[in-house]
Amino acid sequence: MVKALDTHVHADHVTALGALRDRTRCVTVMGAETKVDVVSVRVAEGDRIDIEGVSLVAAHTPGHTDDSYSFRMADRVFTGDTLLIRGTGRTDFQHGDSRAAYDSLFNKLLTLPDETLVYPGHDYKGETVSTIGEERAHNPRLQIDSPEAYVAQIAALNLPNPKMMDIAVPANLAIGAAQSAAGQAWCLECADAAAEMGNADVIVVDLREDSERCRNGVIPGSLHAPYGYLERFLSPGGILHYESTTARKRLVYYCAFGERSALAVETSHEMGVGNVCHIVGGMDAWSRFGGPVEDIASRPKGQVE
Repeated sequence: MVKALDTHVHADHVTALGALRDRTRCVTVMGAETKVDVVSVRVAEGDRIDIEGVSLVAAHTPGHTDDSYSFRMADRVFTGDTLLIRGTGRTDFQHGDSRAAYDSLFNKLLTLPDETLVYPGHDYKGETVSTIGEERAHNPRLQIDSPEAYVAQIAALNLPNPKMMDIAVPANLAIGAAQSAAGQAWCLECADAAAEMGNADVIVVDLREDSERCRNGVIPGSLHAPYGYLERFLSPGGILHYESTTARKRLVYYCAFGERSALAVETSHEMGVGNVCHIVGGMDAWSRFGGPVEDIASRPKGQVE
């Protein structure tokens, strides 16, 4: 399964996150604090992101923006615009905060081992990688000894706004996949989905990962078919293919926020499974609607299905 991670809402360019999702149907990931309309998964401090044998840990590193995240691996960290090579991110828009930036830099990123590789989101001089030790020793923005000194240093920059800011920020806040269309049967609002519960001809399918299910609960009676393995479930011989085409049951997909489930509808149609729909807004909307939620976090190990 492919996942695409964005470290924050960018102001100087339009993100490729939506285009990557549309072309590959990958899982989009951003921090929980982001103001974007829809992403597949929202992570918080300490959350683990697993991608085909690779694991990253999310670290909330606000300051450049309030939704800035870095992503750590064992020997490296992807810092977005929080820590740059011989620089740091500006803090004068999108709820930036110089004191928060100081805390993210000195009390989080610079506590990593010196040999940790640093991969920033970009570099205007063509550099691609540094280390925590190099930046601690040679980054001019880090040669200060207090939050007050850092605040004063950033305030003195007096930088102009990015040229594309008025275009990039609105575009980057509206990247979610289309989840509904007027009069179309493939999208269910929560009230309509609730009316389907208990119908013997309906199977509710949870596309989320185990960590999401344990954290936020599940719709009672739902079948777990993780999005990353969806094509296997929809292939001839797969349980969803059988239930839809042979047993003639309707599949109702849901995920965290509705993006993966909308993409799952498209994938199902392409694979010849047509009697499918999804819950608009996903588990987030379902919980706000007041739909029943089963807590599975306390189940004995091995019973999370």
